[in-house]
This record gives sequence, C-alpha cells and structure tokens, in this order.
Amino acid sequence: MMNSRVKRSLLGSLCVLLVILVMGLMIWPRTPVNLGDPAQMSASGLYLHWQAGDVIALVRHAERCDRSDHPCLGPADGITLVGQATSTEVGRAYRSLGMSNVEVLSSPLTRTLQTSQYMFGKPARPQPWLSSCGPTLKNDVLAHKQARHNLVLVTHSGCISDLETQLGYEHALASEYTCSLFLVVEPGGELKVLGIMNSENWPPLLNKVQQ
Repeated sequence: MMNSRVKRSLLGSLCVLLVILVMGLMIWPRTPVNLGDPAQMSASGLYLHWQAGDVIALVRHAERCDRSDHPCLGPADGITLVGQATSTEVGRAYRSLGMSNVEVLSSPLTRTLQTSQYMFGKPARPQPWLSSCGPTLKNDVLAHKQARHNLVLVTHSGCISDLETQLGYEHALASEYTCSLFLVVEPGGELKVLGIMNSENWPPLLNKVQQ
C-alpha cells in the first residue's frame, strides 16, 4: 500500500498541476466574446459604435464550393448555393444596421467577391492585402479606416486568425463561414475587439432590436 508520505507528495503534485492549469487559462487570451449572446451584444456597444461610424468588421467568405458537397454557384473557386443564401441573409442583417456610412472592401479571390456581391448587391473594391494578410494586417486595416465611416472587409479565415493573433487572441477558435469579427479603433489608435458574430445568430438579435 502507498504510505502517507507518498500520498502527500502525489497530492501536492496534483495541486501544483491544477494551479498551473488554472493560471494558464487565465493568462492565455481567449476567443473573442460571442455577440450572439444578447447580453454580450449589449455590453459591446456595437449598435452605438455602428451609428457613429467607428466599426471595422472582418467577414469570412461564405461556404467554399471546393470543400463542400453542396451545389456550386458557379466556378469551383467560388461559393456554393448555400453560401449564396447565407451571404444574402448576412447582408440583410448589415443593411438593418444601416449602410449609409459604410465602405466595403474585399479580397480579390472569387469566393470573397461573390460573398460581398450577394451581401450587398454590388461589387466590392478588391484589395490584394485582404488575401495575403500576415504580420502587416493590423496596420493595413487601420490605414483603410476612415473617420466616421464603418469599414467592412470580406476576407478569409486565415486573415481573421492573423488579426486575432496580432490583437492577443492567439488561441481563438477558427472562424466559421460568413461570421463577422467586429472591432473599433480606440482613441489612442489601437484596435479593440468587440466580439464575433456567427451568421445564424443575426436574426433573433435583429428582431429584438426592431421590436
């Protein structure tokens, strides 16, 4: 049988491991908050920031044709018919927020251009930096943000991950198709993450706002 000294040693080791795990969870940056939660959406101030033209939104393109069994909208490097429908719905959500002071830019790849077309009913200005992204992405985003104009960037999951990492969310969950990462520019010129919204969470929130 295990003697009491060994038991105490094992218990102490387990306690140390538990403390390390808890500290790790506290230190490691978490995934941006889920704006599909009405309480988180309210706390984010997104609606007020949007009205003021302070918001930057990175939108991942819709479902890829070459990674799905769903019928394609067109070319294989584009989106599916399911992606077309989802893009239209997400675009309707953005129009409910208001599009009078919004600039839309897109990666030049087919799937992002198609997504932006079906979101907003017109072509977005293609920007090569929205497909390459990388370590300069944060500065590129800030350079294209105009005062009192919201900025919507239709891009890729890797680019969203790049920006999340640059803003301290190294362990963020991978972004879903047509999700939106929302940010604002703070007074000192730094980007602040408000949270992330998945496409299926828009309708109930917009219904609450419109009631």
